[in-house]
Amino acid sequence: MKLHAFVSAALLAAALSPGAFAHDDATLDAAPTPHGGQVRMAGVHHYELVVAPGGAGATPAPVVVYVTDHASAPVATAGATGSVTILSGGRKATIALQPDGANRMKGSGAYVARPDMKAVVSIALPGQAVQQARFTPLAGKHAAAR
Repeated sequence: MKLHAFVSAALLAAALSPGAFAHDDATLDAAPTPHGGQVRMAGVHHYELVVAPGGAGATPAPVVVYVTDHASAPVATAGATGSVTILSGGRKATIALQPDGANRMKGSGAYVARPDMKAVVSIALPGQAVQQARFTPLAGKHAAAR
């Protein structure tokens, strides 16, 4: 009987651990986002990528990444470094990201905004390893929301 109680307690603890509440991309895509971008998990953080839907590749357009924890609380980006690599329209653009506000990273670059656009965001917060997330920022609901 003690073994049964121990196993039950262990299973309950595992079910209630933070990992049990992790979100897959479909869950994140179904939820509303604070800034109209696409949210992805990156280690213990969430990144929300917001791109300019009208980017035509000829002139620089903004890219913004909001960094939060899994409870959607802002995470300070002061002292962070980062980049976003965008693949779209047969072109590749790598854009440096700089801290811009309490929990924001921002950059600007020439990229083609298309529904098949793919992006990889890499951010290193001070004292932490680089975390990456992959996005399709103009696919599906995100294209309709703009």
